[in-house]
Amino acid sequence: MGREVPIAQPQRETPAARWSVARRVAFRFCFVYLGLYCLGEQILSGLFPIPKVEIPDLATLWPMRPIVFWTATHIFHVTQPLVYKDSGSGDKTFDWILTFCVLVLAILAASIWSFLDRRRENYLTLYKWFRLFIRFALATEMILYGMDKVVPLQMPFPSLTRLLEPFHDFSPMGVLWYSIGASPAYETFAGCAEMLGGILLIFPRTTTLGALVSLADLTQIFMLNMTYDVPVKLFSFHLLLMAVFLLAPEFERLADFFLRNRAVGPSAQAELFSTRRANRIALAAQILLGMWVIGNNAYNAWDGWRTSGGGRPKSPLYGIWSVSELSIDGQLRSPLLTDYDRWHRAVFDAPDRVAFQRMDDTFQRYGAAINANDKTIALSKDSDKNWKANFTFERVAEDQLILDGNMDSHKMHMQLQLVDLHKFLLVSRGFHWIQEYPFNR
Repeated sequence: MGREVPIAQPQRETPAARWSVARRVAFRFCFVYLGLYCLGEQILSGLFPIPKVEIPDLATLWPMRPIVFWTATHIFHVTQPLVYKDSGSGDKTFDWILTFCVLVLAILAASIWSFLDRRRENYLTLYKWFRLFIRFALATEMILYGMDKVVPLQMPFPSLTRLLEPFHDFSPMGVLWYSIGASPAYETFAGCAEMLGGILLIFPRTTTLGALVSLADLTQIFMLNMTYDVPVKLFSFHLLLMAVFLLAPEFERLADFFLRNRAVGPSAQAELFSTRRANRIALAAQILLGMWVIGNNAYNAWDGWRTSGGGRPKSPLYGIWSVSELSIDGQLRSPLLTDYDRWHRAVFDAPDRVAFQRMDDTFQRYGAAINANDKTIALSKDSDKNWKANFTFERVAEDQLILDGNMDSHKMHMQLQLVDLHKFLLVSRGFHWIQEYPFNR
């Protein structure tokens, strides 16, 4: 028989453990700052995913919104109206001023709290429940964004109009978005990495690993947002801070393991309850909530894929059509080159839209109601609800289309030729295991 090796027991902080002054002050600040930020942003809706129910960001409601508006006017002297919802950007003026307000409130609250509660030795009970809140706040966002990439949905494959746009017209964000979208396999891989971090955060015993994975993911995401000017810089930075908050109690153990080459004992994180039964029930509740979050986001991502992603319905005339002949009021292209004369491509992608590309590569976009049975197309303008144009079409061959109709009191006739999408290298190149020479164009 060999020598019996004692089994290391988990290190648990006792209720009498006294925190240092710095640790107590830091916790008070983090509690107020991260708590207010999570309540004010989209994180709350991620924590309570209810189908067909949209929980508003509390920062857009009273009393936070008036505070932000007052601060914008009197502190930062902002004169233009603040955009605070339905913009798609997380770096609005409103968001930056909101963050400033939350920072000031957190500093004031932590200062007052530290003075009034200076005799407190620790916040073990409050900390373990707040840690649980931050765990799931971060986990739900990692799962949400991860699932939108796994499908893939967040970064779509370049649309037909995007395939025709010159590269120099892309914004830095567009370059990032469509370069990732052009490689669905990589987007799915990136989504799996984010999903992994979120799923590991659901379980108490894998929280440290989940926070490490999330920290690596979020560092990459934050740097991409910063270097490609993606307007989610503030939000991704705060998610990164939440991962750091979860890892903070483990810094000593991580340093021992990675840097000092020392033996590392079990984590000292306390259980939520004092009894094993209560902790088992709490664990089951956390797993159920995690499964609900994963299932809800999977359903939303799949629904988004079918309605607006790669699986969305396509136009009955789907494709890029080159204008081979165009006549206006019986005359071929005018030497004066009116706006219509400049058209040289028609793009049918979504079932309710059509775009005409001019010779300078810009687009004229219209709403479109296409009746495949009657072979009619009714065009409309978003900027003028009273404007209408009507065409009939005849598909004389699979790759040939004739349009006849009236637009702006002009009689128009167009003959169009379908463009083979496989002529676009981005579509046709694909993946190759073997390349004798680099194919970099």
